[in-house]
Amino acid sequence: MKTNALLMTALLLATSCSHPRMASNTMNDYKLSKNLKRLVYALAQPGGRMVGTDGHDEARALLDAELEALGCEPYRGDGYDLPYHEDGLDFCNLVGVIPGRDRSKKPVLIGAHYDSVIPHPCADDNASAVAVALEVGRMLMLEPPERDTVIALFDAEEPPYYLTEAMGSNRFYEDDMATQGVHAAVIMDMVGHDLQIPVSLIPVARRLPGLEKAGLPIPHLRQLLFMTGAESHPELEDMLRACDRPWRLPTIFVPNAAIGDMSDHGVFRRNGVPYLFLSCGRWQHYHEPSDTPDRLNYAKMARIARYTESLVRSLGDRVLEPSDEPISDTSQLEIASLKQSLGPFLPILLKRFRIERLEGRDDLDAFANALLGLGL
Repeated sequence: MKTNALLMTALLLATSCSHPRMASNTMNDYKLSKNLKRLVYALAQPGGRMVGTDGHDEARALLDAELEALGCEPYRGDGYDLPYHEDGLDFCNLVGVIPGRDRSKKPVLIGAHYDSVIPHPCADDNASAVAVALEVGRMLMLEPPERDTVIALFDAEEPPYYLTEAMGSNRFYEDDMATQGVHAAVIMDMVGHDLQIPVSLIPVARRLPGLEKAGLPIPHLRQLLFMTGAESHPELEDMLRACDRPWRLPTIFVPNAAIGDMSDHGVFRRNGVPYLFLSCGRWQHYHEPSDTPDRLNYAKMARIARYTESLVRSLGDRVLEPSDEPISDTSQLEIASLKQSLGPFLPILLKRFRIERLEGRDDLDAFANALLGLGL
C-alpha cells in the first residue's frame, strides 16, 4: 500500500513538472494547430493511402498541391514527383526545397513517409509527421534558414516495402539525391499522439473500472517526445542542449541501437549522415483502423513543429564535418533528459524495473529495454 501511495503522489507531482522556459507565440501556436489539423484531416481519408490504390494517388496529388502552395522549388526537374518502379508497381517520392541564405552549402533534410499500411486513415502513421514537415516548411519560408531545406515526403515506408529496395527513402538516397548530399536529416514518424502510462505500472489503477487494458494520460507525461540520433555526430549533443525547445514538450533522448531503424532515418544512419529521428512511440492504435484524426493532439504537434524548426535552423548553423568516430557516447544527455522529463516519476520507474541507479550505458540500456517491453 505504501508503494502505491508513493506512486500516485509521484504521478500528481509529475503533472506539475514543466520545462522552465515560459510559453510563447500562443496565438501563433493556435493557428499552427489549426493548420496541422486541416492537413491531417485532408490526408487521413477513410480508404487510406496504400501503394497502388486510389487513396495513394489522391494523397500524392494533395501533397503536390501543398508543396506548390508553400512555394517550394522542385528538388529535381520541373515538379516535385520523383517516381520509381519496383516489382511491377509504381511509387513516387515527393520532394521540394526551401531556399536558404547560402545555397552553396549542403542542405538539411526534413523527411516523413506519406503511405499507409492498411486501408484506413492512419492519421498518426504518418499523416501527423507529413503535416508537421509541411508546416515547418511554411515557417522556414517566412524567415529563410542558413542552408536550403529539403522537404522529402517518402513513399513505401510501410510493410511489405519496409527495409526493402522499394522503400522510398532508400530509393531517394540511392537514385535521386544530389551529388552534394545532405548536411543532416531530421526524420519524423508518429508525432501526433499522447503518451499513455501503461496501467501495468500502477497496480492500484488496474482495479478501476474501464482501466484494465487502458493507459493513463498523465498530464505532463503524455506530452513526451522521443528522439534518437544524437549519437550520430559529436557536435549534436551540444547543439541539442542549447536548442530552443517549447516548454511543454519534455523530450527523452535514446540511442538508435535501442529501437533500431524503425523508419526512414535508417538509410541516413547507414551512410554516415548526421540525423535525428523524432517520434512519440507506439500506442494502442498503431496499425489499427482506430488511428483516426480525432485522436491526435494538435497542440502537441504544434510544439513539435516549433521544436523541429529550431532543430533545422540549429543544424544549418553548425559545421558537421565528417567524423572518424560517428557514434558518440550520449549517456549523460540521455540521463539528463530522463531526469528532466520524468521528474519524480523516474525513481518509481527505476524501482519498478529493478534498476538500482541510472549512471551509465548499461543502466540506460536496461531502462530502454523495460520501456520497449511495455510497448512504448
